Amino acid sequence: MEFFRIKKDIPFMRYARLFNVISLITFLIAVGSLATKGLNFGVDFTGGTVMEVSYEQPPQLDHIREAMAKLGFTEASVQNFGSTRDVLIRLPVKEGLTSAQLSDKAFAELRKDGSKLEMRRVEFVGPQVGKELFESGALALLFVCIGIVAYLALRFEWKFGLAAIIANLHDVIIIVGVFSIFQWEFSLPVLAAVLAILGYSVNESVVVFDRVRECFRSRQYRNSSVPDVLNAAITQTMSRTIITHGSTQMMVLAMLLFGGETLFYFALALTIGICFGIYSSVLVAAPIVMYLGVSRKDLIKIEQKPENESGAVV
Repeated sequence: MEFFRIKKDIPFMRYARLFNVISLITFLIAVGSLATKGLNFGVDFTGGTVMEVSYEQPPQLDHIREAMAKLGFTEASVQNFGSTRDVLIRLPVKEGLTSAQLSDKAFAELRKDGSKLEMRRVEFVGPQVGKELFESGALALLFVCIGIVAYLALRFEWKFGLAAIIANLHDVIIIVGVFSIFQWEFSLPVLAAVLAILGYSVNESVVVFDRVRECFRSRQYRNSSVPDVLNAAITQTMSRTIITHGSTQMMVLAMLLFGGETLFYFALALTIGICFGIYSSVLVAAPIVMYLGVSRKDLIKIEQKPENESGAVV
């Protein structure tokens, strides 16, 4: 499906080195921030107190966040749970206060405005649980990367698998690096967004690589250079890319603007990932394939004609 067709191939590979330098600088900044500042882990990873509160009337979540901020919990997670009257509050660990004392103070603060509410449950999530969640997430990320390399190496050729995983890791480091630079809260939903972007970026790379293979097999590009074939393949997928990513970003933008604080960082991570997913597939993965020396011989198997008993080709 195409709403428009670009008739003249865009010379992406002409500017590949320039964008690769930009990518390298951005990558190093992200890695530097992760090494020096680290991530601002949420309660899911650091541990803390989880409270489930039920109101008689649907409360304003912003008012609850303001009440928690008065107690010093500016990064408290507040979201509806099950219904509009039930609220789940996650509070980080605070030195000098037990989970019971913390929940009592929070409950008393919520009742100051005269609201009728009931404490349903209080749970303490220890730091060890958060550590296990982080390790499980890291293992999931590792297995996804291994699966991506294996899939692309089998479907195309090892050069494509290597290029795709470098581009995808570039996306992951950039997303995580941005969260580190601005010290935004890194929670389980954000980790889920990072894993989703990995699959999303791989899909974009597969589409581009499929078109590269078709162009190499086409007689039209038989005498064309590798950069020209890559330019043609990327240009031919631009309409599809704009439609797909534009539609996805519209939905993510709706979550970003209207989803509230609960979905904000999840949608923000997806937004960053979608933008860099397009960029990496076009200006990171494709140039790496070119640098690795891909050619028609890598994608087209030359069939050898059978020989007769005397050794002559039939």
